[in-house]
Amino acid sequence: MTVFYEGFTPLDVRVNGVRLRGRTGGDPDRPAVLLLHGHPETHLMWHRVAPRLAEDYFVVAPDLRGYGDSERPAATPDHSSYSKRVMARDCARLMTLLGHERFFVAGHDRGGRVAARLAVDAAERVERAMLLDIAPTLDMYANTTGDFAAAYWHWFFLIQPAPMPENLIGADPRAYVEGVMGSRHAGLAPFPPDVLDHYVAAFRGADRALGACEDYRASASIDLDHDRADRLAGRTTPVPVHVLWARHGVIDALFAPLALWRNVATEVTGRALDCGHYLPEESPGEVLREMRAFFTRP
Repeated sequence: MTVFYEGFTPLDVRVNGVRLRGRTGGDPDRPAVLLLHGHPETHLMWHRVAPRLAEDYFVVAPDLRGYGDSERPAATPDHSSYSKRVMARDCARLMTLLGHERFFVAGHDRGGRVAARLAVDAAERVERAMLLDIAPTLDMYANTTGDFAAAYWHWFFLIQPAPMPENLIGADPRAYVEGVMGSRHAGLAPFPPDVLDHYVAAFRGADRALGACEDYRASASIDLDHDRADRLAGRTTPVPVHVLWARHGVIDALFAPLALWRNVATEVTGRALDCGHYLPEESPGEVLREMRAFFTRP
């Protein structure tokens, strides 16, 4: 995969009790941007955005705990080892290790949920947060409909008790990855074969799906507890939030993302892009323009 990140440096560090792997690129003395991937992908999903972003920023693109080449900590009964709070703490400590107390963050899908928790729990660290094609987890579960459950079936499959989903994914990881990604608006066309192979390889082998399943189990349990506690306490983030979502996707069809994110953040902007769920791979030029405009906004 080096060809997709020419000039980038491999990242392999231990923070918060977990080994995170990925890549960094650009001048470390420039402002930092943390890029967080979604499911069932890895940091490679930013391959059309990160190299150009690194012309102006120090880019940090890790695999989240439980994904890609990063470690998969053991599950806990309350799923807290994969809570977004713990994943956000991973990211904050990673940025400290790399010498950046303040930074921008952009997260897609699952990475967007980590970015949102980071903006609440470590607001003093985050300059601005960009969230790609998500609505708040609490609202998405609370407003589940038949249409949503049919489109996001994996949300309800992955939270089933271990080891059933882990075993099924491990038996044929390509069928799972291509089934999830290929069912979206653009099908598999946006993904070069070797990139898609990389996503599949991350699920191949014993217990490789554990992290993803625990990520979703946490989102359906302890993460909701954390979100409800914030709502009851009236806790919001002062971090400016910019939301991008797919015109041809579930968020646009079934949710009101700007209104919902205004329950979480005091300053929210955003718009839909004319693409499907995988914005950085389907519409990288627009995503890059939005990043540069948002991250430099006064």
